[in-house]
Amino acid sequence: MDSMLTTEYDGCGKCLVGVRRLSRASDSTSSPETQMNHVLSAVEAIGGHVIGWADDWEVSGATDPLTRPQLGPWLRDEMGPYSGIAGAAVDRIGRNQRDVLNTGYMIKDSGRLLVTYGHDGPWNLDDSADEMRFSMEAFGAQLELRAIQKRNREETKRARAAGQPKQKNSYGYRFVRLVPTGKVDHVEIDPVAAEIIRGVAERILADETGLVTVSTEALRLSRAGVLSPADHRAMMYGRKPKGTHWGHKTLRDILLSEAALGFLMHKGRPVLGADGHPTRLADPLWDRATRDALVAKLTPKKPGSRAPKGTYLLSGRAFCGTCGQRLYMTVSSGRPAYQCSGRVRGIAASVNCKPAPLMVAGDLDGITRDRFLEDYGRVPLFRREYDPGTGYAARIADLEADRKRLRDDRSVGLYDSADDSEWFRREYARMGRELEELKQLPDRPAGMRWVPIGETVADQWHSAPDDVARREILASYEIRVVLFPSTAEQRVWVHGLDPETEADARMALWEAQQAQAEAEDAYAVAEEYQERQDDEPAE
Repeated sequence: MDSMLTTEYDGCGKCLVGVRRLSRASDSTSSPETQMNHVLSAVEAIGGHVIGWADDWEVSGATDPLTRPQLGPWLRDEMGPYSGIAGAAVDRIGRNQRDVLNTGYMIKDSGRLLVTYGHDGPWNLDDSADEMRFSMEAFGAQLELRAIQKRNREETKRARAAGQPKQKNSYGYRFVRLVPTGKVDHVEIDPVAAEIIRGVAERILADETGLVTVSTEALRLSRAGVLSPADHRAMMYGRKPKGTHWGHKTLRDILLSEAALGFLMHKGRPVLGADGHPTRLADPLWDRATRDALVAKLTPKKPGSRAPKGTYLLSGRAFCGTCGQRLYMTVSSGRPAYQCSGRVRGIAASVNCKPAPLMVAGDLDGITRDRFLEDYGRVPLFRREYDPGTGYAARIADLEADRKRLRDDRSVGLYDSADDSEWFRREYARMGRELEELKQLPDRPAGMRWVPIGETVADQWHSAPDDVARREILASYEIRVVLFPSTAEQRVWVHGLDPETEADARMALWEAQQAQAEAEDAYAVAEEYQERQDDEPAE
């Protein structure tokens, strides 16, 4: 609708940009429609017209106008010619007095107009009365901002003490409100987001090649069109997604945050309740043992080879048969091709690499595919799953983490008073007794398990969504492709793990785990029998 209210820039001197801003798109007191009407009235009053709109929704008034997504480019002269800006009020330009004054004087110095609803004509900052009034309105907007920030801090503190969520929901969870726009009643797992992030965690934990990382997973999710956390949250609240991509840092933070355990968080740490335990808002996405495994898996390693980020099937897996260097992509007869560029790049080992091996990407990919499926296509597949065990280890890990938090807090003097010291000793001792009881129970340790899925490598290959996923399959079998010059007797050599040995090893592992499970079941039956025997009265 706003596009119908704009006209082309005609150089009349009153071609204005309409400025609108909301901290919350649901704010009915300063709705987009109300602001639009105010802007149009102010522009009409000076005989001008609107050539465009700088609408910054969900943008805080504390944000510098120069850095705002929509207004900033106009102020930085990146959007073409215009005669000035028109806002519904001074506080729609900003709520920080310094930023508002800087913006006002920048517009004045550039010879442009500054118009706001409720002020008679454009602001004239060379006039002392107008200058004082503009400064006072900017100061009033800042006072209102400080009051809003104070109320938000106090409400956040109250909600944290009451064990209630206040900030944005963590990815994998959603807030449940009994009435629209009402207070959060409770938090529950978001089935869509939970399935996505659990799948990422399983892929990272099951990977043994080092090629499934947070970076490659972020790229995979973006290529698959999975909504980023910001866009997913926008969709949940009825807003239009912005099309942002997954970032590796965002994904890493989600995987490592204790928010995935269902805890209420503050400044990256769980909020402790009156009993010394973290306040739990909802069921966990995974248990403590799984999070510890993710922390260990995602701990930065020593510098080494990186997972390839190219989208071609053999990126990082094809090598030169003459000098041993990795093949890179080039163009041959208008088609992408793999070629050794070691000699061109001045690598000493490639000085005699003449002629440099080259093959069209589609041809080498096809040869690799055919030979790989011929050797490996019939190999049965097993899925490597993380088994948290009986759960005792997870509970022990939770208790030990809670006791460590209490010790850390005690070491900085948080429990020095008499009442606090008594509470600390009582809770610490209770946790210790519970730990001892749990350690006496028989436990099946957490670990990775191989589970047959009833498919073959060929099924997995044909169902893969793209060449990046197929490259991961090649990596799991340590497939290496060597390309020789066209004059060589053997042009392409595709080699890797022996398929029969790999299949036999996986089957033997699965049979051993089955035997272990049967032994544990037999132990449980015997223990139950012994308990019944102990309960029977003596003759």
